[in-house]
Amino acid sequence: IIRAAVERGVTLFDTAEAYGPFTNEMLVGEALAPFREQVVIATKFGFGINADGTRYGLDSRPEHIRRVAEAALQRLETETIDILYQHRVDPKVPIEEVAGTVRELIAEGKVKHFGLSEASAKTIRRAHAVQPLAAVQSEYSLWTRDPERNGVLATCEELGIGFVPFSPLGAGFLT
Repeated sequence: IIRAAVERGVTLFDTAEAYGPFTNEMLVGEALAPFREQVVIATKFGFGINADGTRYGLDSRPEHIRRVAEAALQRLETETIDILYQHRVDPKVPIEEVAGTVRELIAEGKVKHFGLSEASAKTIRRAHAVQPLAAVQSEYSLWTRDPERNGVLATCEELGIGFVPFSPLGAGFLT
């Protein structure tokens, strides 16, 4: 199905270590290996996930971000992650520290672009000041219009950051 999507023109594939957990990155990596230069692969960090797949909360400590990125590179069978998102903002780790860690991964060639998911306009600005954001991902559909009211869309437009809606069909309810 993933390869058929590429053949029909789909170029952006979004995954995360949390999906599965871990297995979705492996499936996406294997499926996209023959097309790697033609597609953009985005993945995420930010949840604390044990080896058995159980979660222990949010975790965006720099050492955890690095471990997640290294593991994602292996599971995705790639040398570079095109977009690395923070899945959810971790209130225990300053966003400037998170952005600085991703900036280092970009300098090392392991990541191309930085993104945030479900971040406030204020957090977007703080992160962007340290490492420019390429994308912000938030839920946005006919029944979830929060990015219009909370300043996220306006901030993205002002700063030239791409906006990536998730669940645009209301998690399937609007299909």
